[in-house]
Amino acid sequence: MSNEANASQPLIGCESTAVPGRFGEPLSVEYSVTSRGGFDQHPTHPLFLCLHGWGSSEEDMAGIMRLIAPYNDFVALRGPLALAKAPEHSEMPGNYAWLHDALPVGDDLDYDAYAAATAVDRWVAANIPADRDVVPLGFSQGGLVAVHLLRINPERYRAVVSLSGFNAPGQVPGTAPADDRLANYDIPVFYAYGKNDGVIPKYELFATAAWLEEHTWLKTKSYRGLDHNVSLEEFADLRQWLLDNDITSGVL
Repeated sequence: MSNEANASQPLIGCESTAVPGRFGEPLSVEYSVTSRGGFDQHPTHPLFLCLHGWGSSEEDMAGIMRLIAPYNDFVALRGPLALAKAPEHSEMPGNYAWLHDALPVGDDLDYDAYAAATAVDRWVAANIPADRDVVPLGFSQGGLVAVHLLRINPERYRAVVSLSGFNAPGQVPGTAPADDRLANYDIPVFYAYGKNDGVIPKYELFATAAWLEEHTWLKTKSYRGLDHNVSLEEFADLRQWLLDNDITSGVL
């Protein structure tokens, strides 16, 4: 783990009016699900680190992995902010988030992106062997967190997948400590979104793609008719990209 991640200090902003708490307050990942048999069944293959979106859960991300990389191990993390906990004795996991609002902006987003990525990075350090390749894969808020992992500890992550994600502005000092060196690593990133996305503003999607183009080895795709969702066409392109980057075998 980088010195910045080891020595990270809370960077806390104002009170949230959407989810109780303050933007940037320290978070902790407490719950996860893994691929069958755990995430050490295929130790020579990169491990996918799955990060869900606003109001979703780890189970949703686990469900798509068989369509993307069924022969790679994965671990899907639950966002630490509960929007609606599961009813007692229910098999449903509830609804969770990584950020204190569905789409924070400005300094609020910087604080929350840093807190969420730091929590995930600490979970990785505590639970995954240091020599195991890790590929964060996130949707929406999870896509933001996946990218932000590169902005705090790029040495740890093999590649990143952001589906319908966005990006923090990085204006608050200390919230993206690795930005100055990130481009040196040329880390592969797959960034995709729907042309009809009604959740993330188009200017945010375009700004995210432009930022990634400057800082990573980017492959970006957009899909006609797709809203804030995923599609089989998108998964097909993602599978090919994973194969091209020697992350998966390409076998389904």
